[in-house]
Amino acid sequence: MNKPIRTISIFCLLLFLALMVNASYLQYWKSGKLNDDPRNRRELVASYSRERGAILVGRNSAVAKSVKSDDEYQYQRTYPAPFQFAPITGWFSYYSSTGIERTQNDVLSGEDSRLFVTKLVDLISNDPPQGGNVLLTVDPAAQEAAYDGLKALGPNTQGAVVAIEPDTGKILAMASFPTYDPNALASHDLGAVTEDFARLNDDPAEPLLNRAIQTRLPPGSTFKVVTAAAAIEKGLYKADDLVPGGVTYQLPLTHGETGLIDNEGRACGPNGGKIPFTQAMEQSCNTSFAQIAGQVGAEDMAKTAEAFGFNSGFFDELQPQAESVFPEELDDAELGQTGFGQFEVAATPLQMAMVAAGLANGGTVMKPYIVDEQQSADLDVLDKTEPQELSKAVSSTTASEVTKLMVATVADGTASPAQIPGIDVAGKTGTAQSGIDAVPPYAWFISFAPADDPKVAVAVMIQKADIPRGEIAGGVYGGPIAKAVMEAVIK
Repeated sequence: MNKPIRTISIFCLLLFLALMVNASYLQYWKSGKLNDDPRNRRELVASYSRERGAILVGRNSAVAKSVKSDDEYQYQRTYPAPFQFAPITGWFSYYSSTGIERTQNDVLSGEDSRLFVTKLVDLISNDPPQGGNVLLTVDPAAQEAAYDGLKALGPNTQGAVVAIEPDTGKILAMASFPTYDPNALASHDLGAVTEDFARLNDDPAEPLLNRAIQTRLPPGSTFKVVTAAAAIEKGLYKADDLVPGGVTYQLPLTHGETGLIDNEGRACGPNGGKIPFTQAMEQSCNTSFAQIAGQVGAEDMAKTAEAFGFNSGFFDELQPQAESVFPEELDDAELGQTGFGQFEVAATPLQMAMVAAGLANGGTVMKPYIVDEQQSADLDVLDKTEPQELSKAVSSTTASEVTKLMVATVADGTASPAQIPGIDVAGKTGTAQSGIDAVPPYAWFISFAPADDPKVAVAVMIQKADIPRGEIAGGVYGGPIAKAVMEAVIK
């Protein structure tokens, strides 16, 4: 071979090697970045050209589905009950996805390896690929009751409701208010999507926030059931015993503060005296529970709170999740305040629903879950979630004793708005101070029913509403919502 031919051959070989290197770089190292690039219209068209699977509730009723569109993208993602289910479903668009649309994307998009046979059959038959379905644990009637209850408080309401099946951990309802329309964020008009997202993201009411799992606030007097559980578990009291009472109680002075606790006029006995434990819970006596927390001690208070889920993450199917907090390294004054859910105690509505559900389930806290089944497009079950024990928070005896206190609180105390005729209901109210003069207190309510055979546990949190400051109370406003949700489940 003469020199010119050899030179050309080597040059062609180098070109071929450069082509192979470039192709490998683009297909392996750069492929992810190119796929995610918003200028990549090929990926955009492909993502909307697949029939994405449905998100189902109840008897296979779709709360998110793909329908044929009349534009270049072939399929449009739609949400038939947008405002009720937006905090759960989230939305799917090219720019982003949230909620179940995000955490279950592999199944919904059809990319899950368990759908390989389905994809292969579609390819051979030249049918367009289809994603799998996700069946949720949500009870449509309970979800509607939760959403309608929050909405009825007025357009400026900020709050959340969570309902759980105590013996399994199934989430039966998860409502957050204010909410939004995910249809607008799933539109094929990408310019409009950008504008809508910016408007919602900048809204000071934070409609994109799922307050059920992402808002962490002082739980106030609803935390007294944890304090009671800790005291009973330690052997200090039973439900029929007498506990410390008092019109006021002076916390130990540790930082030069006054530390004077009162009960806002409720009947809690004379200073230095004792009252029935049922009375302390029925009347939500801060003075009683501050003293009980001191008797339990910081270590055992923290142990009990953490057994119910505080200071940990436990919910994988919707993200992000705010961890509920029971503080560490407490002095005596701070410990007393934690007894009635103040100081730095903070909880999400999901966490307080788990507290109620754990007591309802004999002291066993089940891991909460919202995905019941993953299915193929033909409704064949790929996977079904099995209930899983999260922790043994307290003994069944302790849970039974706390239940007695909570039943009395609904029958004769501050939680009476949750009464259901013919059914014993266990409940507890809470009104937590925000610590900011301009911010009104937070109203809480937790409950479960029937008390002797619990089917549902509920937590209601009202962060803000069109309610005069002096009238804010967990029982008055949270109780009726909890009652409606419980009735929807019990039917």
